[in-house]
Amino acid sequence: MKNKKLNIAIIGLGNIGSYLFKYLKKNKKILSKKNNCIPNILFVSAKNKSKKRGFNINKQQWLNNYLDATKIKEVDLIIELIGGAEGAAKKLVFNALKNKKHVVTANKALIAKYGNQLSKIAEKNKVNLEFEASVCGGVPIIRSLKEGLIANKINRIFGIFNGTSNYILSSMDKKNKTFNEVLNEAKKLGYAESNPSADISGEDVSAKLKILTSLCFNSFLNNNIHVEGIKHIDNEDIKNVRKLGYKIKLLGFSEIINNYIYQRVHPTLIKESSYVASIDGVLNAVIVDGDPVGKSVIQGEGAGPEATTSALVSDISSILRGNIKFPFSISDKERKKLKFRNITERYFSAYLRFEVLDKPGVLSNITNVFSKNYVSIKRLIQNPNKNKGSSSVIIITHDSKDKFLNKIIKIINKKSYVIEKPKLIRIDDN
Repeated sequence: MKNKKLNIAIIGLGNIGSYLFKYLKKNKKILSKKNNCIPNILFVSAKNKSKKRGFNINKQQWLNNYLDATKIKEVDLIIELIGGAEGAAKKLVFNALKNKKHVVTANKALIAKYGNQLSKIAEKNKVNLEFEASVCGGVPIIRSLKEGLIANKINRIFGIFNGTSNYILSSMDKKNKTFNEVLNEAKKLGYAESNPSADISGEDVSAKLKILTSLCFNSFLNNNIHVEGIKHIDNEDIKNVRKLGYKIKLLGFSEIINNYIYQRVHPTLIKESSYVASIDGVLNAVIVDGDPVGKSVIQGEGAGPEATTSALVSDISSILRGNIKFPFSISDKERKKLKFRNITERYFSAYLRFEVLDKPGVLSNITNVFSKNYVSIKRLIQNPNKNKGSSSVIIITHDSKDKFLNKIIKIINKKSYVIEKPKLIRIDDN
């Protein structure tokens, strides 16, 4: 019996699109055998037709207008690799699904912003919308949540979802270099974009976490999320936490507590002995806490053409097999409008650092502010610098309401004895 054919249009031929094109050409036979369907690249399109890409594109394959792919009857599947939540990518994916074309995308920004609407259109038109490559590249977390862990009630998902920030923090720790030194190094090595603001600010992790939250808790995508980046972390913090037996990682957390969902992205102190603390460089790691499975850990390369192609081909293969699935595991009608809560009401243990003038009464004033704001001190370290006439005060708190911890920072920051803006980094001991 002859294998049927699935006609594909690849839109976007940057590093990832080009790598995928070559991979599908080279591995066409084995993918056909494994999926009982031939992946056939019918069309490609990109912004720059004349760009040298190191491979030949048949003239008949090139679409001058990328949106034509959504109208041509023969096209079954559109792979969107343009990027960005708006503009060309948004037009392409909305039009493709409306015209009953399957879509595979690596676009986390688009799914995080418009996933609810796109899912509804895909379900209505009985086509697939697949986005494994949008979260953590080569780490197959989305398919694991949809299929491998389907029996589990998930309580919490967290981890390292951004390789650039992880490389920066782990290099600052190991090489004793400043934030800017390591960032420039990351750019040279290709681990950071020329404009790495989304990675450093935590926005990249935020988009990925929203998608994972929706899959874990069968909820609609929600923008109630606390996001902090890593730019304020310096070498003093790295040294201090090492002495305390911790490491700093930029983590994303989504958890359900008393039927409320908390989504948060921020630098976090984790025990040096913990598994996540050992994940260095550009690697990603996702930890899922579910019932009955307990804790599951998946780690791997989070970005790059190879890792992303691995995820894209997984999605393409799912479509080649002819399965029509709901984009977020369950029907749009079954997804819940769960309540999301801001982290201000959540309790945390925290690391606070104050750079102050070394003079009588300062320490008692600081501890008095803590007492008045219902925050109990677990550990206090004072490091005087006699040459500068200053002192570094490091406090580890017992579990306290986040809003009170932040209130303390605001109050003490206004004091005349403060030299630098105080630091607050939450601790996760789980």
